[in-house]
Amino acid sequence: MGINVLSLFDGMSGGQLALERAGIAVDKYYASEIKPHSMQTTQKNYPDTIQLGDVTLLKDNRLKELKSIDLLIGGSPCTNLTITVCNNYDHNQGLKGEESKLFFEYIRIKNLLNPKYFLLENVASMTDENKNIITDLLGVEPVFIDSNVFSAQDRGRYYWTNIPLDLLPENKGIVLKDIMETDADEKYYYKKGFKFNGWDKKVIATLEINSHDIGKRVYNPNMRCGTLTAINGGYHEKKVYDNERCRKLTPIEYERLQTVPDGYTEGVSDTKRRSMLGDGWTIDVIAYLFKNIEQ
Repeated sequence: MGINVLSLFDGMSGGQLALERAGIAVDKYYASEIKPHSMQTTQKNYPDTIQLGDVTLLKDNRLKELKSIDLLIGGSPCTNLTITVCNNYDHNQGLKGEESKLFFEYIRIKNLLNPKYFLLENVASMTDENKNIITDLLGVEPVFIDSNVFSAQDRGRYYWTNIPLDLLPENKGIVLKDIMETDADEKYYYKKGFKFNGWDKKVIATLEINSHDIGKRVYNPNMRCGTLTAINGGYHEKKVYDNERCRKLTPIEYERLQTVPDGYTEGVSDTKRRSMLGDGWTIDVIAYLFKNIEQ
């Protein structure tokens, strides 16, 4: 018999991927998510997922109707916590912000259901004040893990969990060229000029476009990619230097950077695929965190 799982802010259900990879059998998997393309991707890959809808509408009496929950997981929205909004007063509201305050829904549900195990993930660039609030309410210190131990992506995150953890494995030393497609479609290449910065630089080139600095960065294939983020098109996709040209990373390369199986996100637009993956988890990190769950 497998465990019963409740995943809040489930996204494309990276939690199910990680449980499968960790060898943890699941009986019931309940998911709270509101984005149609994320739910579509989840149901394509895990059709038995029980979708519960908006976390703010999950009232106590509905939650009490669920089977006993063995594992509560979630990565509450980082929108108002991440360093990228530090100088933007409208968005830099921390846990009081319109999206990041959804963390308190996680606390409400955890306190109500009292699961055997829990996991909460969020950005490591948050302020100490916000980190301490989360730590106090969850009662465990966060573990810092950078995805670059497992993948070709620099992605520092905090994980709060009561699952017993082993020492981190040795860094695999994976770089961008290890996950790049060898025959990327011509549509992914830019016809814009660029400034070459040198093979010793992580940002090997700077694309000559009308965009913020982060949108102009072209990464060195011999080094790691910067953190994937949710995007809305434009020039926000991560870029790589390929055969003396600059191109955006393909959705499959995004999947590989998050250690997601090739094609997992197929079925929606490229922009939505990249956005889901940028919002999602590095699966091998989560599988490492899950592997000591007792069944």
